[in-house]
Amino acid sequence: MKRIVYISKLTTPISSDEIESIGTVSSRNNSRIDITGTLIFFDKMFFQIIEGDDEVVDKLYEKIGKDKRHHDVLRLKTEYDIKERLFPQWHMKTINLDNNVDDLLRPIKILLQSVVESHSIVERYTQPTILKILNEGINPLTVKPVPLKRVILFADIISYTAISEKTTLDETLLILNTYFEVCSRIILKNGGEVNKFMGDGLMAYFNEHQADNSIHSCLEILKELKDIRKNADKNSPLKFLNSSFGLARGDVIEGNMGSKYKTDYTIIGDAVNVSSRLEGLAREVKCLLVLSESLQQGTKEPWIFRSLGEYSLKGKQGLSEVFSIDHELVNGHKGDIFDNQS
Repeated sequence: MKRIVYISKLTTPISSDEIESIGTVSSRNNSRIDITGTLIFFDKMFFQIIEGDDEVVDKLYEKIGKDKRHHDVLRLKTEYDIKERLFPQWHMKTINLDNNVDDLLRPIKILLQSVVESHSIVERYTQPTILKILNEGINPLTVKPVPLKRVILFADIISYTAISEKTTLDETLLILNTYFEVCSRIILKNGGEVNKFMGDGLMAYFNEHQADNSIHSCLEILKELKDIRKNADKNSPLKFLNSSFGLARGDVIEGNMGSKYKTDYTIIGDAVNVSSRLEGLAREVKCLLVLSESLQQGTKEPWIFRSLGEYSLKGKQGLSEVFSIDHELVNGHKGDIFDNQS
């Protein structure tokens, strides 16, 4: 047997009668498929435990996830091969903590509210892959590193050191937060994932076959930063916000790395190193987007590529030909745009 514990948020407010009705219908339906558990309602949230045969529980949980009455369904825990039920007499015991004045139940509501708040905070600090693993009922610490092929994106604010030397702390934070918000939103929209922020730059990755998505992300970020510069007040530090990018495609190792004191779910490997070197090369070739030959070969859309020449990349034997695309957002920049880049 299997047991799943999850929390979710109500889509729209419901009455006490409706909550009771949900419990009644759930209990009746669950009795037919031998599912037991409990449903607790509190502060516009559902906390539910369901237990029963593996296949039946999985089908029910999938159905629950599609129910339009709630959203942000987050699986807290999955227990496999359970021998005994926790609620053998309850096909779905429903408890409305908002209407319950029992002093003994009040601490339970506080505890559940703390769990929800903690998970909301963790979501802000955690990359989507970890949240996905959690929502599949898997302990991320048990996930072993695996070799994969990925598209790696490195991005960096141009001339950040020179800009930060002339700005206040609040202005520096405005630059960084604006930049990271734009990059994160666009990369996520295009199917990528930001792995880490690094000073005034970031590393993100896409699936092996999303080379085109990675290029679109860079162009969309450059377009939005251009609009920000255009619309910023003349004395705003955002007038100088711009970015360079390096893209590579190749082998990496993805998974947990670190120690018992600090663990990261991250990626390492040749493609990561190449992407980082290419972003750094942007200053030398005076181009905002530099990509590897393997990235170019992985695209499907009719980009107009142009060779930037052959360069020695740290960690690579011999010379490597690097490329960019023919696009107004990428080309035609004066050399001084890269001066003093951090």
